[in-house]
Amino acid sequence: MATYAIGDIQGCYDDLRRLLDRLDFDPACDKLWCAGDLVNRGPDSLRVLRFIRSLGDRAIVVLGNHDLHLLALAAGCARSGQDGGSLTEILTAPDRDELLDWLRHRPLMHHSRRKGFAMIHAGLPPQWDLTQALACAREVESLLRGPDHRAGLAAMYGDEPRRWSDELTGFERLRFSINCFTRLRYCAADGTLALSEKGPVGTQPPALWPWFEVPGRRTRHDRILCGHWSTLGYRAGDNVWSLDTGCLWGGHLTAVRVRRKRPLVPVHLDCPGHVTPRHQ
Repeated sequence: MATYAIGDIQGCYDDLRRLLDRLDFDPACDKLWCAGDLVNRGPDSLRVLRFIRSLGDRAIVVLGNHDLHLLALAAGCARSGQDGGSLTEILTAPDRDELLDWLRHRPLMHHSRRKGFAMIHAGLPPQWDLTQALACAREVESLLRGPDHRAGLAAMYGDEPRRWSDELTGFERLRFSINCFTRLRYCAADGTLALSEKGPVGTQPPALWPWFEVPGRRTRHDRILCGHWSTLGYRAGDNVWSLDTGCLWGGHLTAVRVRRKRPLVPVHLDCPGHVTPRHQ
């Protein structure tokens, strides 16, 4: 039995199936970890959702920003002006309610003690240790899975607050956590989020750090798989493995076999690309 972790799929169903074939993935005994952003902008978001859901407990998915945007669109509370055209097929599908209910019940963070890895979509602020990160994820998940999930989805948009405090409560606490788990790339040394910065490492202002390089980061001894950052590409360092290699933009779709005691070796699949790079 093998466990594979894969980066952002974003509706690229054919590329996903080609990569799984290359891995000799067997859904009867293997497991697939998906680092978020199953949907949006690519050509076959509906087929991706249906396929990953069909794997049952053989698939573990953490929510990404595009997955949350789909849920907000479906709930009628997405921020106006945000693209959702590629999600129309899901929103009008006969099985939309089952698919969206399944997606809404996915976690923001997965942690396997047996494998010795955690998985998120984007990043973690330096003030959180693994226990704090998992607790904040569970707070958001509880709201998203409950009767007030529409209010939570409506409140998630925005960049404030930018810095963690144990005193944060309510929707401000929720929004900060969601922004870290699904949007974070750079922050200042004190953990202040810089959510507008999206470029590769080296293009950021001098006062900013990639979240995984911040001095004293409390999760620096924990092994973390993530996606979200296509301009970063595949990167293994600081106990973080970044798996978003820009499949949607004509880059690669990347997977690693998750093993506790062996090095993680990436498998890259060349992708034709479906969208001209503009903003990721």
